[in-house]
Amino acid sequence: MVVRAHTLPDEWVVAELPKLYRERPELVQPLLHSLWRENEALHWSLVVRAYREHRINLGKAAELLGLHELELQERFVELGIPLRLGPADLAEARAEAEAVGAWYGRPATE
Repeated sequence: MVVRAHTLPDEWVVAELPKLYRERPELVQPLLHSLWRENEALHWSLVVRAYREHRINLGKAAELLGLHELELQERFVELGIPLRLGPADLAEARAEAEAVGAWYGRPATE
């Protein structure tokens, strides 16, 4: 029996997908990957939402969107999206220091 997606209420499908993903990720992952690759507006919206909610930084947002960080920064300014530059907290600052130290082959200092 085939159930057509348009016969189900959108709210029901949206509520059930996370449950199904937890139980059978192999069924849901291909759909999500397809949406991510093929729907540019959805891709952009998800990344910008994650950035605005402080779940990712500007560099990660640029990486996910396939843009240079300066290009994304310029787009955000044009769109009125507030920029968050520099580390948000001490843990992020330490992580950045460790990354720079690793780049230059030196351990980070305490």
